[in-house]
Amino acid sequence: MSKNKRDLELGMKRPIARRDFLNGFGLAVGASLALPHAIWADAFGLPGPPSDPQKKETYYPPAKTGLRGSHDGSWEVAHALRDGKKWGIAAPDAESYDLIIVGAGISGLSAAYFYRQEAGPKARILILDNHDDFGGHAKRNEFRSGGRLLLGYGGTQSIAGPDLYSTESKNLFRQMGIEPRKFDTFYDQKFFASRGLTSGVFFDKETFGRDLLVPGVGKPSWPEFAGRTPLSETAQKDLGRLYTEKVDYLLAKNAAEKKNYLGRTSYKDFLLNDAKVHPEVVRYFQSSTYGLYGVGIDAVPAGDLAGLRFHPGFQGMDLSGPPGPGIGLEVTRQDNEPYIYHFPDGNASIARLLVRALIPGSASGHSMEDIVLAKMDYSKLNSPDSAVRLRLNSTAVSVRNSGDSSADGVEVIYVRDGEARSVRGAACILACWNTVIPYLCPEMSDKQKEALAYGVKVPLVYTNVQLRNRAAFEKLKIRGASCPGSYFSDVELDFPVSMGGYRYSEKAEQPCLVHLQHVPCSPGLPARDQQRAGRLKLYTTKFETFEYNVRDQLARMLSSGEFDPARDIQAITVNRWPHGYAYEYNSLYDPEWPAGQSPCEIGRQPFGRVHIANSDAGAFAYTNEAIDQAWRAVRELAAK
Repeated sequence: MSKNKRDLELGMKRPIARRDFLNGFGLAVGASLALPHAIWADAFGLPGPPSDPQKKETYYPPAKTGLRGSHDGSWEVAHALRDGKKWGIAAPDAESYDLIIVGAGISGLSAAYFYRQEAGPKARILILDNHDDFGGHAKRNEFRSGGRLLLGYGGTQSIAGPDLYSTESKNLFRQMGIEPRKFDTFYDQKFFASRGLTSGVFFDKETFGRDLLVPGVGKPSWPEFAGRTPLSETAQKDLGRLYTEKVDYLLAKNAAEKKNYLGRTSYKDFLLNDAKVHPEVVRYFQSSTYGLYGVGIDAVPAGDLAGLRFHPGFQGMDLSGPPGPGIGLEVTRQDNEPYIYHFPDGNASIARLLVRALIPGSASGHSMEDIVLAKMDYSKLNSPDSAVRLRLNSTAVSVRNSGDSSADGVEVIYVRDGEARSVRGAACILACWNTVIPYLCPEMSDKQKEALAYGVKVPLVYTNVQLRNRAAFEKLKIRGASCPGSYFSDVELDFPVSMGGYRYSEKAEQPCLVHLQHVPCSPGLPARDQQRAGRLKLYTTKFETFEYNVRDQLARMLSSGEFDPARDIQAITVNRWPHGYAYEYNSLYDPEWPAGQSPCEIGRQPFGRVHIANSDAGAFAYTNEAIDQAWRAVRELAAK
């Protein structure tokens, strides 16, 4: 079949909800080129921007579709800084502040909240962010079908393990009105089961020889499920054996030796060399860790997966006693609680609650329920009448102490609409990514710069697709599927959450959202090298490539459910995160540092009046870490 004919079948030529202009265009003119907005406007016949685009009545980023996340316009200035670009004399802002925060993600917003608690409600705070929306990775995607509103998460997905949160994080939730136990009611845990919808696996022909969707993972038994897959007979038997037999594959080792071995052995090598499975079983599991680790099982320690129900082979082992290197980190920190603590827009609602608390009048309401449907008034975020100002589309390019490291003030230079401006404050908290900080603060010691650059953030793509209805999923009896060989490793119907007047699509004929995840891995390389390669892939991938793969994969996976991508896909939002999850230390590649000597601990040390708060500073990619690091930075600042 010709490409043009296939494109036509998939609906590539049909109009969907509008795509943002310049999607993917930035690389065509050079990744390090940062043109003033006026030049962009002249080049493409666009009108110039107002002095503050946030003041426009039509300014509402959550409703944008197309290429989002690190959208074009958000990264070019930072890349130019990396490549050595210098800006001329910066026009000074008239105002000065008690605190300037670079980064309006969960950590930056939490730092502003904690600082105001410490310094009082009159403390003047400026928050700068390079994106057109706040929240960092906690991004809200809105869709409309007729009069129906559909909400999706474009990044940070859920509150993982709230009972394990620190006292400070729990207190912040309490003050924001967030009561995790209410999700027992908001999240319909019986929704899919009551409709007979199960998790499935989609085997693609390129990897497994033929396209085949197999519903009911592990049902009625693992051997029977394996028998329905396109795996070879030997691989089917090995898959069933892994899940059902209690075998100690490391019988000659004691518990401590087993944990040390598993911490230094990838799950792939454990399966091949110790459990002795067929290589097809490795292909089956390869992408199963993408969503949690950002790499496949070739780069994840087997010990980290011991106890996770989707990664078998450890049932017959004695792994009691103290943990080994990296062993069971995710299990011990979050897996004991149900994964139901999810706002309809993910943790974007946490960011919205923080903004509403910091800038009264920016959104209506007073509870965790009413924030879901509250319309954020972006014109209020940068108001001179507010003690806290949130200035979007503003990329910091320099952060300097106003003197030596004991100085009593800072100067921050940022670029907005192509113009460099400077602003002064008594102190600064960098709540941006660690990797950019050495470029912002060139006077830092080489040791601290190296520590900040050590972690390589995990690239990933969260895509939300608005469908005409859920009929194909209902017919095929699936809620979603893992797709071990496909472009998108996971395809799932959105979480069944109803709260604050927002209602999940209960009827099969109603419009719905489906969430697809893509992680650009390069199996065989060390984890950080995979992430560097994946980042480049994302920056050079255009929206049309994502759209084609959405349409092609859904068409093939749901073909037996009478799904027609040209008819049934109504809108696509691709949340591209070349700098996604914080890097978490990996016992396959990273040493065990003495207390206080890990890169994240060295990197987060105060630099004069400049402090650092982000999930990178804790090497843990979760919302509670972002909050805890904000608390630490504010306490350090208060101590001065």
